This record gives sequence, C-alpha cells and structure tokens, in this order.
Amino acid sequence: MKDHQFAIKPTKFSQMLKELKTIHFYNDQLAKLKPAKLFKQLLLRAFANEHSKTMKLVRLHDYMATPNQEADEYLDQHDNLSFNVFYNVALELLRFDVDYDFKLSDPLKCLKKSNLPYIHVKNKAKLTAEEVLKAWYLLLNTHTKLGQTYLDELASAGYYTQFSDLPKPLFFNGKAQPVFDTRHMIHEVVYVEAPLDTDHDGKRDLLRTDVIRPSETNQGVKVPTLFTANPYNLGTNNRIYNKMIHNVNVPLKHKQPNHYTYKDVESHFDPTKNIPAPRKIRKTSKVAEANCYAGGLTYELNRYFLARGFAVVYSSGVGTFDSQGVRSTGAQSEVVSAEAVIEWLAGNRTAFTNPVDNIAIPAWWSNHNVGMTGISYLGTLTEAVAGTGVKGFKAGIAEAGISNYYDYYRDSGLVIGGEDCDLLAEYTFSRRKSAGQYHRSKVLWHHQLKHLLKGEDRQTGDYNQFWDNRNYLKNVHNTKASMLIVQGLNDWNVKPRNAWNLWQHLQNVPTNKKLLLHQGQHMYVYDLQSLDFIDMANLFFSNKLYDVDNHADQVLPKVLIQDNTKPQTWNTYGNWGHSGQKVTYQLNNNQLVVGESSSLPLSFQDHLDKKTFKHYCDYHSAWHHDVFSEKLNPMSNNRLLFTSDQLKSNLIIDGAAHLKLRVKSSSDVGLLTAFLVDYGKAKRLTTAPQYLQPQRTTMNYQYQKMVVKDYKYQEHPTPYKKIVTAHLNMQNRHNYYRVDDLKPNQYVDVDLEFQPTFFHILPNHRVGLVICATDFVWTIRGNQKIRYTIDPKHSQLILPVYKK
Repeated sequence: MKDHQFAIKPTKFSQMLKELKTIHFYNDQLAKLKPAKLFKQLLLRAFANEHSKTMKLVRLHDYMATPNQEADEYLDQHDNLSFNVFYNVALELLRFDVDYDFKLSDPLKCLKKSNLPYIHVKNKAKLTAEEVLKAWYLLLNTHTKLGQTYLDELASAGYYTQFSDLPKPLFFNGKAQPVFDTRHMIHEVVYVEAPLDTDHDGKRDLLRTDVIRPSETNQGVKVPTLFTANPYNLGTNNRIYNKMIHNVNVPLKHKQPNHYTYKDVESHFDPTKNIPAPRKIRKTSKVAEANCYAGGLTYELNRYFLARGFAVVYSSGVGTFDSQGVRSTGAQSEVVSAEAVIEWLAGNRTAFTNPVDNIAIPAWWSNHNVGMTGISYLGTLTEAVAGTGVKGFKAGIAEAGISNYYDYYRDSGLVIGGEDCDLLAEYTFSRRKSAGQYHRSKVLWHHQLKHLLKGEDRQTGDYNQFWDNRNYLKNVHNTKASMLIVQGLNDWNVKPRNAWNLWQHLQNVPTNKKLLLHQGQHMYVYDLQSLDFIDMANLFFSNKLYDVDNHADQVLPKVLIQDNTKPQTWNTYGNWGHSGQKVTYQLNNNQLVVGESSSLPLSFQDHLDKKTFKHYCDYHSAWHHDVFSEKLNPMSNNRLLFTSDQLKSNLIIDGAAHLKLRVKSSSDVGLLTAFLVDYGKAKRLTTAPQYLQPQRTTMNYQYQKMVVKDYKYQEHPTPYKKIVTAHLNMQNRHNYYRVDDLKPNQYVDVDLEFQPTFFHILPNHRVGLVICATDFVWTIRGNQKIRYTIDPKHSQLILPVYKK
C-alpha cells in the first residue's frame, strides 16, 4: 500500500484538543495522565465494539507494543511512551500486518514506504503528552489499508453511537462526521415545476424529484443537499437502444464546400421562452404524498454523505418515468430541468406534492446550499448547470462529464461510432416504462426522435446549430460554483478533450477550480486505496455547503495527476498543459528525428481484403495489435509507423500534441487517424483497478460497504501502449463547421490535434507515431480504395512537455 492523503487539514494543537474533546477522546482527567497511560486510555476508548472494560483489555492484549511484549503489559509497566511503541500499535490499528507489512523493531520504515503521515518528534524514546495527543489526532485522520480514515472505521463500528451529546452536524479536521442515523432517513417524492413545456401540452413540465434527508430535519436541523441529475435512475430501454445502433460500415462521402463562420451555426434556442404560466398554488404543505424507493439511488459517494448531515436528491429530468416532457440528449431543456431542481432546493421555485392537486411543498428542511455529483451523463449535467450560474449551486464534482456533445459523438468533421443522440434519448426515455405515460406521449416522442436524427446529421459530421445547443463551453464564463473536475486519461468513452476544454475555459473565471486526472477508463475513483478522494470530497463539500472554515481551497491541490509508470503514485502540479515547453520531431523514413526530415513521399492505403476487413470489424483487439505492431502484418501497408531513438531521460507529454501534415488523398474524400504510442517492453499498469482486499469496507454504521481497489503492474510485460488518438476529415481541415473542397492527388496542409494527456514515457522507451485512415473502433468503416501520401518535408509532430 502507498497512501496519498490530500485532505488532512493542518490544525493548531488548541483546535485539536477542542475537536478531540467533542468526540470524547480528551477531557481534564486524561490531561493529567502520563504519556503511556494516556495512550492506553485512548486505545480503550477506541474499542467501541467492546462494551465492558474486561473485553476492552482483552482486545488491547491482542496488540504488540514491542517485538516481545503486548500493548497492555507494556503500557501498564511504563509511564513513558516511545515513538516506536506508539506507531507499532498504530500500524496494527491501521490493519498493517506484523512481519509481512512491517517489523516491530522499525515501524518508521513502513511509515515512509507506505507514505503514511506521522509526527516528527525531538526525542523518539520519550514522547510528551502533547505529542501523544498530536499523534493520536493525526492517526484518526490516517487511512487504514481498507481505504478509509481510522476515525471513519471507528465510526462504522459504532463509535459515535455511544454518545448522546454530539452536535449535529459534527466536523473533525474540517470534515463532516457520520453522526446521523442512516437507518431512519426520510424518503419522499416531490414534483418540481420547470419553466419548460417540452411535450407541448400547454402546461409546464413537472419533474419527479426523489429526496432522502436525515430524520433530524424534522426537529429543525437545516441541511445542504447533494443533487445528482441522473437520467438513468428510473429505468432504461436497453433492448430498443440495441436495435437502433447505426451502421458504421458506410463510405466516407464528399461534402459540399461552404464558407461558414460561427454565426452560421450558432444556436440561440431558449426552451424557456413562450411557455405557459406557472400553475396556481391551491395550498401549501410540508408533507409529501409518496415515498421514493432505494432501488436506483445507489451512488456510493452520496450515500456516504447521508450519514454526515447532507440530504441527497435525485431527479432524472424531462422525459423520464413519472416526469413530464421528452428527452433531448443534452439540449438546453435538460439543463433547465436540472437547474429547476436546484432552484427549488434554494427556495426559488415551486414543487408540488402530486402532479394534479397544485399543493405546493417547499424544501423547508434545506439550508439552500446545493452541490452536484456524478459521472458521465450525471457529470455532464453538473458541468452544464454550473454554466447557468444558478443561485444556490455552490459546488460540483463532475466526473467524466461532457463539456461539448460534439466532442463526444463527433471528431473534427467525422461521425464517431454507431451511437448517437437519438439512441441516448431513447435509452433514457423511461416514460416508456409506464404503459399509460407512453400511450399519452408516443406520437410526440416518435416525432422527437426524427427531429434528433435530422439535427445530429450523420451524413456530414459537421458542427451545426444542433451541436451548438449542446455546447456547454459557451456558458462557462457564468460559472459561480466551485468545481472539482475528474477525468480518466484512458477514458475513450468521454474522452479527455472534454475535461481539457472545460479546464481551459475555467482559467479566466473567478471561481475556485480543482482538477484530478487518473489513469482509469470511464470509472469512479472513490474506492481507490491510494487516494483519499472521499475525504477530499468531504473537505470540499463541508466547506462549500456548510461554510466550515477548513481552508479547502488551499489544502486541496489545484491539479492532481496519477502517474502512469508506478502503482499508487499521485503528484501535484500547478496546472495542466501550461508549461510552454515543447519537443518537435520531424518525419524521416520510419523514424521521428530532431533534425531534418526525409524528402521522399510516404504513402499508405486504406482498403483491405474482405476477410481481413471483417476480422478487424469483429475483433477490434486484433486490429489494435496489428496497427501498433512493428512486425510485418496485414496492416503494414495500411499505416505509417515512426519511432524515435531510445529516450535518454524522462519525457512527460503535458497537454494536446499536434501532428502537422502535408498530405494528399487519391480521392475527393479523406479520413486521417493518428496515434501517439509509448514503445518499450515494460510491465505497465493494469487497464482497470484490481481488487486488493477480500473483505468489504463498512463506510457508515450498519449501512454501506465498499470494495477497495487500485492499479497494479500487469503480470506480463507489454511492448507498447497507446497514449492518445487524433482524427480528422480532410474537408474540415480549418474547423468543424467549415467544409473545404478536396481534389484528388492534391496536397493540403492539415493539423491533427490529439486528445490531451499527461503521460510519462520512461528512459530507454521510444516515442511512436502511427498514421492510418480508418479507425476500426471509432470512425466509419467504408473500406474505400483510397491511397494517402504524406510529404515528410512539410510534416512534423509537436509534443507539449512538462519540465520542472
């Protein structure tokens, strides 16, 4: 285990004592004890599952203080306490195994190797009572091998349930503590009235909104809310979706040239204009008429916060089960529907107890501060709502969110894959789950699907008003909420460009922003052993939603990036892609060189025989192997491969690399794909986190469990790893909405921008560049008889690099 904790707030000793006293780990009697006796009492208090003094002493007898003496005997026989004795017991409490993880003769070696926090003392043989308390305070905030703080482990075992005098909410080291009883949460449903009429029935759309709040709110406790806009929450239409997948085995077609500017494709559509008046409120109630069910309300991060004094709210939005309206896959109507829920939570919009009787119900239990959470579509809506600047939205954690739907379903004038907006709309149109709701809306719904299919324009792949309406980057300047952006550098679902563009747009916005880049694919990171992500989220939301003065803006790193060469390694940086440093390679035969390029043209074809083409269509892994392999194979004539000499030192690609080519196509159409590749035989990180512990970690008392995972080295070395990809339709060589003509066998200059990354290439490895046409995973696959020719003399690869 290698521990990385970024959410431990530096705390003065006087504040430590106040916090320890609040949670019953300090009082006037303990203050009088000698160091060893003080440590013993702290330990006995920590054994919450043992209810008698005898059982607590039995438990203490199970810990070793020295290589030859149990903790109870040592602490009874001594007044003084050494550094080694404290941390021998501390490591055992943190579930480190004696002899396997550490030696009782040298606990410091394990502390350093595992990157665990510990106090620095002047005399290791004799700790003072103050040092014992400081060390205990830090220990409570230290992660165990199961990926949670020791205090959270105590809480999950019932430590806080012993006491009736704890404040609610309770904060320790700036983070909310689990003192709310999750067994007695209040579950209820309200119907938020949105300023929309997407089903054109002459009434504003009502949105089913599921609320889970602590029972203490009924006694007057006001709590903030974590809101997740989750279109999948109340059901999906998987079978229909699978039948709608678009065929990608179609040829690339010549497009009619144009001279469009952005004004020609700019969308000004406002779904809140010319809508019906709000419903007239007949009366107001504080009591909901329906209970929400827990089936789909399972986002672990939200459940973690329920015990800590936060309400959790889910709403699937327009066009989902028990809500009104229709789906539109990312259009402004979906943004407005999520915004409306926040307005209700902030006290600025009406919700009703049912869809019929016009009985209003306010969020009377809310402190009017709202945060948003979620990944993918959920993170997308978090980013989109942030751009509205809606009052009450204070903080968002957006994981793998789409900042511009064009960058999700299209790439540089190309259609990407067989999925599209019409499919996602059908997938999330859970009103279909109700026969009655579907009966009343099916005519309108089929009309909406046709509208989406036309607007998404799979014929050209160009940027248009449809996509501009789904481009949230236009509104980033309105952001007022603090944002924590999380993105996987190997996420080829929601690709890194979405986080990169959002991050760049936020640079000039006067709000607090943080960025976390991990080595994963499309995944959550709360269960990684090596990172205290949940604690970071706790510090973040406690500060923004409870106004706790925990210095979260200063404590949490601005940019945190997981290293791709070593397991469980995280580093902090000042920014992403702003170093200004670069390395430029020229193309020389099959080499990348820093110097002169070859003057001889290089060419490759796109067409494959039917058998090979079908094989690659069916087995993407086979195509990936062949396109990157340096050995002769069926792709050898269908791609160009360049490699640098072995690197003499580390090279870190930091940002978006560019490949500038002078290239011609033998046809009037052209499709280019390029890959950056790390060549070098090595054991690399696994593509997904691996399970590390057989047991599940209990996150809240009698409520929630979590499996701990993290990345390991792969079992066997691999010769290469794809870093990032770039695509381009040669007719869109200037931008995504302007179409230029392309004449056969006429050179044009193009600039392929790779997906941004932060990638560490080790010494003795080589930088690789692969250029081909069809990407069998992402682009259309026409298998056309086209030959591409590159002029290396006017071509170069430009890598942005990080240098300390």
